[in-house]
Parts: sequence; structure tokens; C-alpha cells
Amino acid sequence: MKQQAGFHQPVRRVGQGAILLCAVLWSTSGLFIKLIDWHPILIAGSRSLVAVLVLGIVRIVCRRRRRGVRGKFRYVLAGGIAYATTMISFVTANKLTASANAILLQYSAPVWAALLGWFFIREKPHWEHWAALLMVMGGLLLFFKDGLAGGSILGDGLALFSGIAFGANSVFLRIQKEGNPADSMFLAQLFTGAFSIPFFFIYPPCINPANVGCILFMGVFQIGAASLLFAYGIKRVPAVQAMLTAAIEPILNPIWVLLVTGEKPSLSAILGGGIIIAAVVLSSCIGKRRELRLNTVP
Repeated sequence: MKQQAGFHQPVRRVGQGAILLCAVLWSTSGLFIKLIDWHPILIAGSRSLVAVLVLGIVRIVCRRRRRGVRGKFRYVLAGGIAYATTMISFVTANKLTASANAILLQYSAPVWAALLGWFFIREKPHWEHWAALLMVMGGLLLFFKDGLAGGSILGDGLALFSGIAFGANSVFLRIQKEGNPADSMFLAQLFTGAFSIPFFFIYPPCINPANVGCILFMGVFQIGAASLLFAYGIKRVPAVQAMLTAAIEPILNPIWVLLVTGEKPSLSAILGGGIIIAAVVLSSCIGKRRELRLNTVP
């Protein structure tokens, strides 16, 4: 007899709806980054400064008896730095390459997380992780072949680096078993905002209603509300189901950009991205089946 999953159907549906809405909000990042004519560091920092206010208010309203940063501070700090690096490199990549390239290359993060978990916490990857890595490498060849031809090799490289940093972030969050991973995410917004402050003097932004509106939307909804929805949903659905639901993000992201700006991903980017998404989804499903078998009891 198998152990119960622990998720009642109505609760699971609500959680899955939260993850789905979160993924839709996340998917708008590429569009708004393209629409704002600011330096990418200013975009990342301004968005995070607004998100700090939103998440800070929620933390105050929902404060618990136990206060302060929970868990080993070095891991909380490492997770914050890794996610701040993810956001800065992703926004910059969106300015230098096609939005589809940026999000699809970043979506390789789960594969890097499996490999980095082996290095940092001795979680040895299984065969499906190695197979997924080979598939991701094949997808990357298509991306960088196109990048070399189109002059966007730096943007594609930063997008890949963003995926690696995102994978590292997930490892550091996983280490914080007795802590609160939300502390790292909150620190990441603080770090990103603080890092951007000097750039406001070096590259003074053009302040107009359109740019300010885009920044406010990203800070309040695309980062702030999405983070709250993800935190709510991930507690109510199995991790693999959350990952599969969130897979709608790399699909919707280039669609919004195409509809508004007319930017079309290249054929090689579509093929490479499809290979990367397939690698992540298949390896996650295989890993979940192994987990279910291990949790089977007589």
C-alpha cells in the first residue's frame, strides 16, 4: 500500500491555481523588460526595490512570534546572493538577446541544481539528470549557434549564467531545512536594489508614466504577488506538479513579446528551447516516480 500524498483534491486545485497564476505573472517579465528603455541594472533594481516594499509589508502584517532570520546565516546569505545574481543577469540578457532565448536558457536551472547539489550537499545525480544534461547541452548548441550568427552570444551567455545561478539558489534554499527560505528571497530583492543604486547616477533613467507603470507592475505583481502565490502553492501541490505547471512560463514569455513588439524567436531557439523543456520535464517525472517507489510500504 502506498503512502498518502497528503494533498486533498480541493486544496491541490487551489494550490495548482496559485502556481499557474504565478507562472503567468512571471511570464510577463520579458515583455516589460523590453518595453522599458532603461539600463538593465536599473530595471532589475527598481523592480526589486518595489518588491521589497510589497514583501516587507506582507512580512510585517503576517509576522509570527519567532522573528529574525531563521537557519544558518551563511546559507541564507548565499541563497540571497545567488537569486540576486539570477535576476540581474536575466534582465540584462533580455536586453541583449531575444526574450525567448533568455527564458528558455534560464529554464535549464533544474538540471544545474541537480549537479550543484552533488557538489555542495553530496546529493548524487541519478541517471535521468545526466541524460537531461546531455539533452540540455544539445539544446544549448542550437542556441549558441544562432547567437554567434545573430550577434547575441553575450546575451545568450548571460541567460545561461542566470539559469546556473538559479539552480544554485535552489540548492541553497534546500539546505535551509530548518529555516525559512523566504528570508533568502527577501534578501535577494534587497541586494539587487542596493546594487543598482550607483547606476541611477551613471545612467539617469528617463522618468515617464509608461516606464514607471511598467516598473510598478513588475515590482508589485510580477515579483511581489508572484512570490506570495508560489509560496502558497508550493505547500499544497507536489513539487513535480508545481514544476510542470510552472512550465507554462517559458511558453508564454515569448508569446507576450511577439504579440506586443513583434519579436520572433528563431527556429533554432524554438528547437533548442523545446529540447531543454523536454529534458527538465522528463527528468522531473522520472525522479518523482522513483520517489513514489521509495515511499511505498508493505
